[in-house]
Amino acid sequence: MVAQAVAQMSAGLSAASASRQARVNLQPAICFRSGTPVVGRSTPVSSRNGMRRQGSSSFTVKAVAAVEEKKASKTERQQSQYELNTFTTWLLKEEQKGTVDGELAIVLSSIALACKQIASLVTRAGISNLTGLGGLSNSSGEDQKKLDIVSNEVFCNALRNSGKTGVIASEEEDLPVAVEETYSGNYVVVFDPLDGSSNIDAGISTGSIFGIYAPSDECSIDDMDDPEKMMQNCILNVCQPGSSLLAAGYCLYSSSTVFVITVGDGVYGFTYDSIVGEFILSHPDMKVPDKGKIYSFNEGNYGSWAPHLQDYINSLKDASKWDGKPYSSRYIGSLVGDFHRTLLYGGIYGYPGDSKNPTGKLRLLYECAPMSLIVEQAGGLGSTGEGRVLDVCPEKVHQRVPLFIGSKGEVEYLESFYKKA
Repeated sequence: MVAQAVAQMSAGLSAASASRQARVNLQPAICFRSGTPVVGRSTPVSSRNGMRRQGSSSFTVKAVAAVEEKKASKTERQQSQYELNTFTTWLLKEEQKGTVDGELAIVLSSIALACKQIASLVTRAGISNLTGLGGLSNSSGEDQKKLDIVSNEVFCNALRNSGKTGVIASEEEDLPVAVEETYSGNYVVVFDPLDGSSNIDAGISTGSIFGIYAPSDECSIDDMDDPEKMMQNCILNVCQPGSSLLAAGYCLYSSSTVFVITVGDGVYGFTYDSIVGEFILSHPDMKVPDKGKIYSFNEGNYGSWAPHLQDYINSLKDASKWDGKPYSSRYIGSLVGDFHRTLLYGGIYGYPGDSKNPTGKLRLLYECAPMSLIVEQAGGLGSTGEGRVLDVCPEKVHQRVPLFIGSKGEVEYLESFYKKA
């Protein structure tokens, strides 16, 4: 019995020893990298040096795995439901990237503030006696709505108070305005403070449009002694092609207030949160579809259009050309509203010239150039029908040009009819 017990004990000790040895030999064979098993060497180590080398290798792999896992946890960090990417935050990031400088960021922040104020005025227009005509006419002889006048004042005040603008030019003013010396900066800002104001009384979407040009010394407060010379220099300073724009954007006042902007590195949309009081990033890196099945033209002017433009519109309505599904017509009568829909859904917006207005009714500086920069940054095109809008150099402040803007494929299709004319 004693001998049998000794034999069993000896066998058990041998098995345990073998098990421990197997675990020692196999331990360096498996490590974990970010939770995934990685198979390494599994050959037995017969020497102390060999085990030391293998242990060192295993430790190195584990250390690298830990570093990579830490990096992954940073890059793959889930955004908190309470984290807000505001317009201010976005501007700071753009400044860090070198896309904008601190002064341009201040100008853009001032414009965003003006848009918040105008959005509030538009919302309360019906109960604040801000509907109807204001009793004045703008530079083009058009009757101004009350909100046209108020919105222009809001924009001008915001830009002056920024301390970074030298010249501001509004669609509602006869001439550009050189900002007083006590406030003066350098940036040139052009804007339409309230586009589509004729829709105000009906509660239909309206908007503001702006563009920012680089600082220039041509329009200097030093020329104040010669106002005529200063004004001439200011006009020349403002009359730059759209390709020189540093930034452009618009703000849509509708069921929600949406602020869309480009600083030359894509297009970004921000939706206003009235509770927080901030524009929140809601449309990162906006892209217009290459094609769309919506056209936005005022067809009331169809009879006064050139034959090749009539042929173009007729082709959109011909179901046989489009697999039995003709284009849909959508027209609000507000450039910002129609353009915003086109930017999101694709298609084309057009305001061509006609027999009464050969160059159309939209202003190059305040409307056509800024919107064309935005659409090009989003992958679309802005055209006069015969060439790129951004290449047109203004000859006067309130110059008008035909505008066709939207999906690249749709604008190119329209241009093909102009080439046939």
